[in-house]
Amino acid sequence: MGNQILLLITFLAMTCALVIAFEPSPLQDFCVADTTSSGSYRINGFPCLDSKLATAEHFFFSGLHIPGNTSNPVGGKVTPVNVGQIPGLNTLGISLARIDYAPWGVIPPHTHPRATEILTVLEGSLNVGFVTSNPNNKLISKVLNKGDVFVFPVGLVHYQQNVGNGIAISLSSLSSQNPGVNTIANAVFGSNPAISEDVLAKSFQVDKSVISSIQAKF
Repeated sequence: MGNQILLLITFLAMTCALVIAFEPSPLQDFCVADTTSSGSYRINGFPCLDSKLATAEHFFFSGLHIPGNTSNPVGGKVTPVNVGQIPGLNTLGISLARIDYAPWGVIPPHTHPRATEILTVLEGSLNVGFVTSNPNNKLISKVLNKGDVFVFPVGLVHYQQNVGNGIAISLSSLSSQNPGVNTIANAVFGSNPAISEDVLAKSFQVDKSVISSIQAKF
């Protein structure tokens, strides 16, 4: 009897784990984001526009052929294609981004809290990498060339750098219609209101004057 109860508990635990681990299949063909709705009700996305009002424009974006402007301090520019650009992506769990890099330009260390990213190099060479979680914080990095593909696991800090004297271009696919982005430097040194200099000075083991200088840039 005891073994039967143990087996039943184990079966129930496994069943619950499977239910938690997988999202249910969509119950409709699509859910075009209704960004004008005044309602506050959300189910992992925007409210659905009446499907009878859907048009081809809700599933369309034009512009990935246009180079991004890399005339900025980091020399990198992201052109996103997520639910903000294509309302029809709402609830579908996928998005894209074109990334342009000036010579030696970077996309600074950042995370996507809601998505794994798979990057393909279209032009040039990139040094890419991500850092594993505490306590190891291992850097896993590689130099990629045209046609190469690299994966950044969801939530981990990662970066890209053009390691050539010409332009570089990459295309990223992300496993969320709205992956989010949290650039580490912006979050730490450019928060609003600012994190106290004392906290940051102790965290980075530097003088407060160094923190003040960095915060001024953000």
